[in-house]
Amino acid sequence: MTVCPTIIRRAVAADVPAIVAMLADDPLGAKRESVDDMAPYQRAFEQIDRDPSHLLVVMERSHCIIGTMQLSFLPGLSRQGATRALVEAVRVSSAERGGGLGKQLMQWAIDESRARGCTMMQLTSDLSRTDAHRFYLNLGFEQSHAGFKLTL
Repeated sequence: MTVCPTIIRRAVAADVPAIVAMLADDPLGAKRESVDDMAPYQRAFEQIDRDPSHLLVVMERSHCIIGTMQLSFLPGLSRQGATRALVEAVRVSSAERGGGLGKQLMQWAIDESRARGCTMMQLTSDLSRTDAHRFYLNLGFEQSHAGFKLTL
């Protein structure tokens, strides 16, 4: 049996519908995402894609998008001028979950962040996502802060 390789690459505009479908394919995403109108997502993609401080990637196998995440690189004065990598919107296709792809995607992100000179990686995860919390703890992340959001 031949196993097709999995690649992680920078997302392109044509990937946006598949990314949005993954974002919408869970209980939280189903409440806040809409696959009916791609225009706001395409506008957001264009902003992300033209800013070198942001990197939207997809995980692909056999020309199918099976995972995604966004990395943002944030320079700061604290921690002696450290640059942080902020991880957002990590998703693996529901049909592919549980097979180690999330770990592969996050390890790629860790390696990419180190290569870009980051000294810290941070993320938030909704309080209801207890499986995700275990996943991040198993990768070596620490639950060191309380996160706060304000909807505008």
